[in-house]
Amino acid sequence: MSASQPPQSSPSPEPPEPPEAPESRQGADTPTLLVKIFGKDRPGITAGLFDTLAAYAVDVIDIEQVVTRGRIVLCALVTAPTGGTAAAGTTEGDLRATVHSWAESLKLQAEIISGTGDNRPRGYGRSHVTVLGHPLTAESTAAIAATITSTGGNIDRIFRLAKYPVTAVEFAVSGTATAQLRTALATEAAGIGVDVAVVSAGLSRRAQRLVVMDVDSTLIQDEVIELFAAHAGCEDKVAEVTAQAMRGELDFEQSLHARVALLAGLDVSVVDKVRAEVRLTPGARTLIRTLKRLGYQVGVVSGGFTQVTDDLKERLGLDFASANTLEVVDGKLTGRVVGDIVDRAGKARLLRSFAEQAGVPLAQTVAIGDGANDLDMLNTAGLGVAFNAKPVVREAAHTAVNVPFLDTVLYLLGITREEVEAADGLVD
Repeated sequence: MSASQPPQSSPSPEPPEPPEAPESRQGADTPTLLVKIFGKDRPGITAGLFDTLAAYAVDVIDIEQVVTRGRIVLCALVTAPTGGTAAAGTTEGDLRATVHSWAESLKLQAEIISGTGDNRPRGYGRSHVTVLGHPLTAESTAAIAATITSTGGNIDRIFRLAKYPVTAVEFAVSGTATAQLRTALATEAAGIGVDVAVVSAGLSRRAQRLVVMDVDSTLIQDEVIELFAAHAGCEDKVAEVTAQAMRGELDFEQSLHARVALLAGLDVSVVDKVRAEVRLTPGARTLIRTLKRLGYQVGVVSGGFTQVTDDLKERLGLDFASANTLEVVDGKLTGRVVGDIVDRAGKARLLRSFAEQAGVPLAQTVAIGDGANDLDMLNTAGLGVAFNAKPVVREAAHTAVNVPFLDTVLYLLGITREEVEAADGLVD
């Protein structure tokens, strides 16, 4: 697996640096305590700690809790007890002794660190870095972390999005520009066998989105023109024209007309046979079902044919679908297409049209594709994902996914495996 370089178009300018966050009401020089609890997790630990702290009339400034393989790490940042103005037995020393005694009674470890004020504000330039590994090794994780540091970024938080079908983790990073971070991580990831997506943090990530996919070799495992060619007995000739297009000897429209011409005379009944032969990419149903249940809109654009995409739209409950249309006369394919050609520029145009119909700004669109014909669409979208793509596409898209599971795209949107399973539990 590898990650792609960022798109060649000029990156969006970074937003102006926000004003520094005001200090909490306790003030920067207010004495505070960081209380850390470690040990075997069980119900009631969090409630027990704060019940213990409540006796000292402290204010809670921050809380973090993580449970990994049944072991808890609970951190609470609180104001130090006032001591002199309070009743006897409520000094910082008393608090420390009481917390340690409570922890020991539960066979937990406690550490209490004195300091002043709240956490320092997160640095300018906040990003979400999603890393997909199959598997995710310690070596690759070290390389990703070191690259973040080398750009001046700070890792504020790490958590797991999914453990299958791939391991997906997300780093919350601050202190460096998103575009700079994306460039550095794309270069690093290409050499260590992981996929990395870098997006700006903010509310927009959780807003409703439009997701538009290519069909052949993206939503489905097949090339539809080849399925038709197999029934026409001209697979070799179609493959030869495809190879000419790949070598740049024909543009997409020329190659489309040349290949479709080889289907002339094929009985229209073959359409049903081709529909039955189409194989969805692993994870395709999960991706679409989850997106729809979470309120997203989903569409497909294809250089293939409406005779197949219309069926996929109905079967999968898609909101939008557009492709080329094979001409049929007297129950036979004529070897021609009718209407506007859906080519590279057409796919980008349709993405814009779908976004307008959906009421979604382009910045909130996601495009997924694998071929050079998808490049304009991928670079028009707010997030362009190259899925098991040709090298030229990986190098131009915002990010790449190189595992054979289409639903891993969900993790790039910050959707966890638990949320996928929760969505599956909803009643349509």
